[in-house]
Amino acid sequence: MTAELKRLRWRCRRGTKELDILFERFLAKGYGALTDSERVTFERLLDCEDDQLQAWLLTDRRPTDGALDALVQRIRNIPR
Repeated sequence: MTAELKRLRWRCRRGTKELDILFERFLAKGYGALTDSERVTFERLLDCEDDQLQAWLLTDRRPTDGALDALVQRIRNIPR
């Protein structure tokens, strides 16, 4: 595991099982396919408050920022 992935895995720990599972799955199955620009967007997503992340990733609410919305949809659609 690279240092970058270790750092991201730590940042993805949100303290709620549902978010932790989604982020862990995305790091394992989707993060490697992101472009540099999308990786910057992922970092911005991790800067968001947990209540926003829960609303976007676990309900039908969507971010108004188009880049964040596209990434949220990718995370939500990662196969189990």
